[in-house]
Formats: sequence, C-alpha cells, structure tokens
Amino acid sequence: MSEPKQVLIVRKDLNMRKGKIAAQVAHASMKVLLDLMEEYTNDDHAIDGLILPFYYNIPLNKWIKGKFTKVCVSVDSEEELLDLYKKAQDAGILCSLITDSGLTEFHGVPTNTVVAIGPEFPEKLDLITGHLKLL
Repeated sequence: MSEPKQVLIVRKDLNMRKGKIAAQVAHASMKVLLDLMEEYTNDDHAIDGLILPFYYNIPLNKWIKGKFTKVCVSVDSEEELLDLYKKAQDAGILCSLITDSGLTEFHGVPTNTVVAIGPEFPEKLDLITGHLKLL
C-alpha cells in the first residue's frame, strides 16, 4: 500500500502574495488535525490539554508517523474549491476549508482561500484531486 499524503488546494484567482499562500496552506493543514482534537480535563474538570485520537484512522496514523507528505495544487475559482471540498466530505476524507478574515488582502471581506484534503491514501485522493496542476 502506498504512503498517505495531504493535498492542499489554493485558489489562484485571488492572486495572493506568496507569504499569504504559505500562511493559508499552513492553516488548512493544521485545521484538519485540530478539528479532530478532543479536550482533556483534569480532576477539577479544567481543560488540561488536547488529545488527537488518530487510532481509528489508518491513513492519518501512518501520515503522522511517516513522511508527512503534502502536495500543493491550485484551482481557478471559489466554485471549484468548494466543489472539491464537498467531494472530499462526501467521500468521508478528512478535510478543512479556510476562510480568511480579509484583514490584510481582501478588503475586509471573508474569503475562502484553501482546502486541505487528507491525509489519505493516494488511491482515494487522486479520484478527487488527481487532475489538478501543481501550484
């Protein structure tokens, strides 16, 4: 079986600066993991930390313990970005959508910028993202 990877999809139509793209991609990659985390409380029921219960997800488990492979690709519109996000959700693949607050580049308008899909095995990911061009 091949190694799992994460695909990060960036909207090219926004013409984001390179630093903005890097930040948005990092947000998306992390959000997949953060969305899975559960709060850990101590005996006083105060939040003591977070736990990542990845035992149930074989691709996630292998990805975290393996090469942590990420591939950045692009789309030309918000519609295409959202369509791929929905396809990943419908396929039961871990994914996250980043909506930037718009404070630095989008004139105060919240804007969908990046979707992370996976980690998942390429055989499943490529059905959704295999046609996309590298960023």
